[in-house]
Amino acid sequence: MKHQYKLIISFLIILVIFSACTTNSGKDTLEFIVNQNSPQIPIGEIELQFTTLMGMGGLRKQTVNVIYFPVEDAVCLLYRQDFMNYHQFWSRMGRQAFITALQNYNQDYETRSLERRGGRNAARKYGTVRGYLIWQQFSIAVRARANMNVELGYAFKDRMPYFTISQREAEYKDAVTRDNDRTSQNITMYFTRAQAAELAALFEQHHLNELISRDAGSVHPLETADIDIDYY
Repeated sequence: MKHQYKLIISFLIILVIFSACTTNSGKDTLEFIVNQNSPQIPIGEIELQFTTLMGMGGLRKQTVNVIYFPVEDAVCLLYRQDFMNYHQFWSRMGRQAFITALQNYNQDYETRSLERRGGRNAARKYGTVRGYLIWQQFSIAVRARANMNVELGYAFKDRMPYFTISQREAEYKDAVTRDNDRTSQNITMYFTRAQAAELAALFEQHHLNELISRDAGSVHPLETADIDIDYY
């Protein structure tokens, strides 16, 4: 009887450990979503480069708005590319990964370890994180949203190295009709070291905490009745 009791206890312990490992592994634990109607704090603007329309030609500079969503603890990069409006959201984990990736890139830059023909491997050399994307062509069009991978790396353009964010495809599946299904484009953002440092400063958690403290009287979570449960 005691032997059977010990076997049952051992089995339960193994089951709990296995369940914990299963819960903490896999993509779902890294997913996050953002309600676009949540309270927002504009925290600045940054400059970066995109490829020209449809990827032809060189790079063009664009000013990107940076907004903090304190309820979800997410930072949004708001930009327009190829006639589409994008809200690219970064979780706290993703922001820290960006900061670490930039540090590693700067070290490789200083030691001249960057490879001019690194290709796709270079584009994701410093890691991949999960992001959240909302994209829409115009105000009355379908507002698509989905999680996607964001790769951190570098690339050479016109023989100059750039730190890069590669926004991979996001797939939106409409719950009602397939006619509204959308797939976003692969988009790469190119940063000089100074531009990337400006974004890293806005990503710093202590900076965001100061914003929350400063605006505590004016920023509040939405009431439950006001939250769009479909995350528009």
